[in-house]
Amino acid sequence: MDGPLRIANASGFYGDRLSAMHEMLTGGPIDVLTGDYLAELTMLILGRDRLKDPSRGYARTFLRQLEENLGLAKDLGVKIVANAGGLNPAGLAEAVRGLADKLGLDVAVAHVEGDDLLARSAEFGFSGSLTANAYLGAWGIRECLVGGADVVVTGRVTDASLVVGPSAAHFGWSRDDYDALAGATVAGHVIECGAQATGGNYAFFTELASAPGRGLGAPGFPIAEVFADGSSVITKHPGTGGAVTVGTVTAQLVYEIGGPRYAGPDVTTRFDTITLTEDGPDRVRISGTRGEPPPPTLKVCLNSHGGFRNEATFVLTGLDIEAKADLVREQLTLALAGHLPEQVRWTLARTDHQDADTEQRASALLHCAVRDADQAVVGRAFSAAAVELALASYPGFHVTAPPSDASAYGVCTSAFVDRTQVPHVAVLPDGSRLDVAPAAEVTQLAEVDEPPLLAPLLAPLPAPLAAGATRRVPLGTLFGARSGDKAGDANLGVWARSDEAWRWLAHHLTVDELRRLLPETADLPVRRYALPNVRALNFVIEGLLGEGVAAQARFDPQAKALGEWLRSRYVDLPEVLL
Repeated sequence: MDGPLRIANASGFYGDRLSAMHEMLTGGPIDVLTGDYLAELTMLILGRDRLKDPSRGYARTFLRQLEENLGLAKDLGVKIVANAGGLNPAGLAEAVRGLADKLGLDVAVAHVEGDDLLARSAEFGFSGSLTANAYLGAWGIRECLVGGADVVVTGRVTDASLVVGPSAAHFGWSRDDYDALAGATVAGHVIECGAQATGGNYAFFTELASAPGRGLGAPGFPIAEVFADGSSVITKHPGTGGAVTVGTVTAQLVYEIGGPRYAGPDVTTRFDTITLTEDGPDRVRISGTRGEPPPPTLKVCLNSHGGFRNEATFVLTGLDIEAKADLVREQLTLALAGHLPEQVRWTLARTDHQDADTEQRASALLHCAVRDADQAVVGRAFSAAAVELALASYPGFHVTAPPSDASAYGVCTSAFVDRTQVPHVAVLPDGSRLDVAPAAEVTQLAEVDEPPLLAPLLAPLPAPLAAGATRRVPLGTLFGARSGDKAGDANLGVWARSDEAWRWLAHHLTVDELRRLLPETADLPVRRYALPNVRALNFVIEGLLGEGVAAQARFDPQAKALGEWLRSRYVDLPEVLL
């Protein structure tokens, strides 16, 4: 088995491009087709689906994709591995079998279960949850494939497990082949979010759009060519949009990772050992990755009902913007007296311009978001109080949307449980059940409280640049960034594209400087990690997102544009770099 295993991705989230599965099957040779459908918010959505109908709880778009493509995949000998099972992998597996029968196909279907801990919530101390799912690893997938499955569906496994499992099955890796497992984990991390590895959401997207023969358009989905030692080449089908470069791969490497010791259920991956090299057009080789035993705990994603929310946005036009905002705040607070919501959050976006040539450019937006355990408090009572100001408030009063009722919101948190307490079961195509044993060897946690962390690594930094002339420009002139969410925390990765620029970044973008550039983070705990091997810094900003994306605690509740805000801030960069 000297050649690589070609593992493609066809979904980065529940709602991704529906045609991607067909595109990946017809665009060129692949061996395995994976799809990631589960995010923290998705688990909440599926939890609500399951409340309405216990037979649901899985990603139904996956079945729509299979209706067109299952026969094609079978004809091509392509295995399909997806976490679309969500909260009901057994139900999805049965639905896939039913679809195969309807299409007249002989398809072996298996699934992985054991991640759903909801029935044991009291035992683990998270009663009241709507969903409670542990992140399982790759070995259940491996057993299903070894057992002859053509299609494997799972519940909550780590995203990278969709690549690690097929690789372990194909190459015959053992549980302690940590370097190979770590290498495949990195490959899985890069392709798990689909087009984010091929130019989507890329900080320097204008360079891709202007490059000869390129164009972002509809970026091709990524492929990982995984080798027996765990190294890989990231690529895409020829003739598809986007690009695969060291830059696009670096951007995805620093996405939502935490520290250099990237803890997973099967291996602790040392992100500080990764080497990236160009391997031809639209080909980036990943090598050198080292692995260590996994931690003794598994992460659990918890979603629960948080209460009810509502909002109103007032348009303030022309002169006296601040005074108009003050008046609305005063009037609405008075109108809500006696039944004031538990949480009221005002934000004023100064989108207005002086002497504007259009009314829209002359207008600012005042947003009021309210939350309460009582639906009635933030329902029509709040909306009516806002609208009743229409003829009694500031000149030019209007709002961006008609009055609405309250909507329920969820809260996403994380817990950690002893891995030996979580079942991991491969249900093979013949219906037999195979228990997957927990890892025999673990890396002990550092002596901290919450969350459980692996011992930090202190990476050596390069010598700082010599002092010299500077120019005040946006940070993003030279540096890329990508950001995202992990429950209530934000993750922000920043990278340099040259050794000299890295020397500046490593010493100047400290935690204090980040807090200065992003004042919203000033009072929050911030952890900084250095990854000199890819010339990157990663920041974890605790609590920035409140109770998670579903709670809508801030503008940009998933912190997707936090990195672009940082790149837009002005700093004094050395002239020698510019």
